[in-house]
Amino acid sequence: MNESFSLKDFYFYLAVIALLTIALFFYNPVLGTTGAIFLAFTASYAYSNVKKYNSRFKDHFTNLHKDFEKITERTIFSMPFPLVVTDEKGSIVWHNSLFADIFDADVLKGKSLSAYVEDLAGEDKALKPIENGTTVEIKEVPYRAFNTHVEFQRGGKEDALSLFYFVDHSQYKHMEKLYEDNAGVVLIVEVDNFDEVVDAAPTSQKPLLIAEIDHRINEYFRSKGALVRKFQEDMYLVVMRKSDMEVILEQKFDILDEIREIDAGTSATVTISAGVSRPGLPFTEAYKEADTCLDVALGRGGDQVALRSDDTYTYFGGKSKAVEKRNKVKARVLGIALRQLIDKSPRVFVMGHKNADMDAIGAAVGVMRAVSNQEKEGYIVLGDVNPSIEVLVKVMKRDEPELYKRIITGERAEELIRQRDLVILVDNHKPSFTEHPPLLERTANVVVIDHHRRGGEFVSNPLLSYVEPYASSTCELITEMLTYMYDDTELTNFEANALMSGVVVDTKNFTFKTGVRTFEAASVLKRAGADMSQVRFFFEDDYDTIVSRAEVVHNARIIFDNIAISKLAEDMPNSVLVSAQAADELLGIHGVKASFVLNKKKDVIHISGRSFGDISVQLILEQLGGGGHLNMAGAQVKSDDIDEVEQQLVEAISDYLEKEKGEKEA
Repeated sequence: MNESFSLKDFYFYLAVIALLTIALFFYNPVLGTTGAIFLAFTASYAYSNVKKYNSRFKDHFTNLHKDFEKITERTIFSMPFPLVVTDEKGSIVWHNSLFADIFDADVLKGKSLSAYVEDLAGEDKALKPIENGTTVEIKEVPYRAFNTHVEFQRGGKEDALSLFYFVDHSQYKHMEKLYEDNAGVVLIVEVDNFDEVVDAAPTSQKPLLIAEIDHRINEYFRSKGALVRKFQEDMYLVVMRKSDMEVILEQKFDILDEIREIDAGTSATVTISAGVSRPGLPFTEAYKEADTCLDVALGRGGDQVALRSDDTYTYFGGKSKAVEKRNKVKARVLGIALRQLIDKSPRVFVMGHKNADMDAIGAAVGVMRAVSNQEKEGYIVLGDVNPSIEVLVKVMKRDEPELYKRIITGERAEELIRQRDLVILVDNHKPSFTEHPPLLERTANVVVIDHHRRGGEFVSNPLLSYVEPYASSTCELITEMLTYMYDDTELTNFEANALMSGVVVDTKNFTFKTGVRTFEAASVLKRAGADMSQVRFFFEDDYDTIVSRAEVVHNARIIFDNIAISKLAEDMPNSVLVSAQAADELLGIHGVKASFVLNKKKDVIHISGRSFGDISVQLILEQLGGGGHLNMAGAQVKSDDIDEVEQQLVEAISDYLEKEKGEKEA
C-alpha cells in the first residue's frame, strides 16, 4: 500500500495560479511580477511539505513494521500449541518448547519433521503436501495440522520455509465419540412361535411360560441400559445407545441362546427374532428400518437378528430350522389380496429363477390357474428348458397345449409388458436371479412368493410379499393360497401333478423339511387328481445323467472331517440337475453332515449345498452371493475357473466353522 504524496498532486492548482499570473502580466506588469513571486513561493512551499510528509509517513510505517514484527515474534513464541519451522528439505529449523515437550527432548533442530510426525511422511519419507486441517497423530494423540509456506530470496538464491502448527484435537474426538456412542438404536423383538408354544404348554404352566419369556427379554435388555416396552403379547420395542448395542454385538446376541433355554413344557423350543436399525436415525425412521429388518429376519426363518449396516444386512443366529406355523390367517389374507391384484391387472407375468426347477415351474403353473380362474391374460416367463423340467414341459405341450402357448421368453415378455401389468415372482426373491431381471424395471406392480430364507438382495417395494421359509416349497404355498382364493380351485390333473412335483422335489419325497401343512397341501392336490406315478415320471433320468451323477459322487473328497465336496467340470446340458442330485446322494455317506457340488455352466459356476441341519449351508453360500435354507442352498458365481471358485468355497466353509468354534468356546 502506497500512501505517499508527490508534487504532481498539486500540478492542477499551480497551473491555475500560473495562468492567473500570466493574465496579470498583460493587465499590470507589477501585479504579474508579484504573482510570479507568489507562484514560486507556493511551489517551493508545496514541495517542502510533500517531502516532509513523506518522510514522516515512511518513518511511521517503518516503526509500525518493527512493532508488527515484535508482536508477531512474541505471538509465535507464546502460541499455546506446538509450532515447527522447516526448510525446503523438511528439516526442522526452529520449534517451540511445546513441540519438544511432546517428545521429551530439548532440541530437535536439524532433524526431519516426518520422522516425528509419520502422517506427514510421503513414500520417500519426505514431507508430503497436506491440506490445512488434516488430522495427524503424534504420540497417539490426534492433532489438526496447519501449514504456511513462504518463498523468498536469500543471497541471490531461491529459498523457502514452512511453518507447521498442530492443534490438539483429542477433546473434539472425545466429544465426537461421545456423540456417536449416545446415538439412539431401535430394536423390534418378536417371539417367533409365541402362539404355538403357549398353546402346546400345559394349562398350569402357560402363565409361568409367558412370564418367563417376558422376564428374560426385559432383564437382558435392561441390564444393557435399554428401555424396553411390550406393545403386543409377542412383540417388544427396545431403545438403547449405540455403545450399549456394541456390547450386545460383541456377545453375538446371546439372548437368542438364552431364550432357547426356556423350558416350554413341551418338545417345542421358544425362539425370538429381532430387527435392529442403524444408529443416529430419527426415531420414526429408525422404527421403520427396525421393522424392515425384522421382516428380513423372519423371512430367513426366524431365530435370528437382522441388523442394517450401510447398504447390507448383518445376521446373527439363524442356526435352527424354521418352525412351521399353524396359523393360516396370513395365507388366507394374502390369497385374497393376490386374487384382487390379478383382477385389477390387464396382464400377469409369472416368473421363476434362472435354470428353473420343478418347484419354480410347478408354482408358475399354479399361479396361472388363478389367472385363468379370473379370466385374465397371463404368461409364464421361461428361458431355456433345462433337463430337470424337460419332461414336465413336454407333458404340458401334450396335455395342456393352451397353457404351453403361454410360455414366452424374457425378451418377448419385455415387449408385451406395460406399466399397469403385474409380475409375480415364484420360488425366488432376488431380482438378479430371475429369468429376466429387466422385466422388474418395466412395472412397479410386483408380487413375491417364495420359501427360501430371505437374503440381503430383495425386490424393491413389492405389492405383496409372501416369503415363508418354514414351508417345504413354493408349490405348497401356492396350493394353500389357491384353497383360500376359491371354493373350487378347478385344478386340472396336469396342474395338480406339476404342483405335487414341486413339493416332492424340495422335500425329497416327503422326507426332508416336511410339516403338517405340507401333507395338507399334498392332500388337496391328491383330491384334485395328482397321480404319484405321473409325478415320478417327471423325475425319470436318462442313462447319461445317472452315469454323470455316479461319477461326481465317486470323485468326491471329504474336508474338515464331515463335509463332502465334489465338482462337475464338464459343461453339460443337465449339469445343474446332476450337481443337485449328487449333493443329495453325498449326504448318504456315513459321517457326512454337509455336501457341496460345483458345476460349470457357460461362464457361471453353480454350487449346490445340502446338509442335515447341523451345518448351515445357507450361511456358507451367502458368503458367495447365494442363499436358500439351513439344509438346502445354492449359489451362482460369475467365473469360468471352477478350481478358483472351489477354493473360495473351501475358505467360506473354513470361515463358517471358525466362527462356530469361536461362539461355542465363548
